[in-house]
Amino acid sequence: MKGEAGSMRQEKPKQEERIWGSMKKAAFILGSGLLLLVAFSNSVSGQLQRFWDASGCFQQAQWERLLSTFEGKEWILYIIATILVPALLFWSFNGLLLVADTARKPNFISRYRIQVGQNEPVDATKLRQSMRTVLFNQCMISVPMVVFLYPIIKVRGDPYRRELPTFHWFLLELAIFTLINEVLFYYSHRLLHHPTLYKKIHKKHHEWTAPIGMISFYAHPIEHVASNMLPVVLGPILMGSHLSSIAVWFSLALICTTVSHCGYHLPFLPSPEFHDYHHLRFNQCYGVLGVLDHLHGTDTMFKQTKAYERHRLLLGFTPLSESIPDPSKKMD
Repeated sequence: MKGEAGSMRQEKPKQEERIWGSMKKAAFILGSGLLLLVAFSNSVSGQLQRFWDASGCFQQAQWERLLSTFEGKEWILYIIATILVPALLFWSFNGLLLVADTARKPNFISRYRIQVGQNEPVDATKLRQSMRTVLFNQCMISVPMVVFLYPIIKVRGDPYRRELPTFHWFLLELAIFTLINEVLFYYSHRLLHHPTLYKKIHKKHHEWTAPIGMISFYAHPIEHVASNMLPVVLGPILMGSHLSSIAVWFSLALICTTVSHCGYHLPFLPSPEFHDYHHLRFNQCYGVLGVLDHLHGTDTMFKQTKAYERHRLLLGFTPLSESIPDPSKKMD
């Protein structure tokens, strides 16, 4: 017994060292990634910068016109930019995906399905029940939360500054937003997989083992605040961002999470294989970018699959499931 107690005391510091080591590696890699993103943006964004400059006068003029139109009522502009525009993009994109999921139209889209044979078509009753939760989370949690953050955003920095952000500053903000989102989402998401929290909170989201786009917001209210909202809104608050940057970031975040859950590996869109595998296996691939999963070893099983080989941008029209098929199951 004494020997076991001694070994346990020795093991505990080792576990703490491993945890701290992983966190230090994460901080180093994420910091290095930020510097590389900045350097990358400086080296390859010349053409985009010239385009930005050429259209800058037009953008600036339109922004000043909006400021004049909503002078004294800037909060309306805030609601349009942070709630209405992202919501319109979210439901427009998901509307198209729902047509594919329910009517299986156009016919060719089924070739790009990741989990073949699932949601063909999607269960109508399950879909209606899920849509009620999604609408509740958006209307009763997301909207009030964004409205509540309005005075905080104004204190951090005037979102209605007359001068629009420069192209390079916007890229820097986007990089920082992405890294903050990765860190907060990974750790909050992994925490929700603790047995107690999973059973009471996160299990709801995993009712869909083969997800569809709309399910990105199908979650318990606590999860919706902790994992869906906070990782996205914290970046603009910390940076004191311009309203234009906030609107673009919120819209991108909604589109990207929809793609991650859509169930289709479509051409010229980010690969959803990583998060789709998480819904399939539950205990792998907790993050967004995969950086922290690599550091913490929570993607080891995923890396041994064909899904990992397919986890890349599809630059043609031949489905990756056809060019990199799963190994055929052996018949007994």
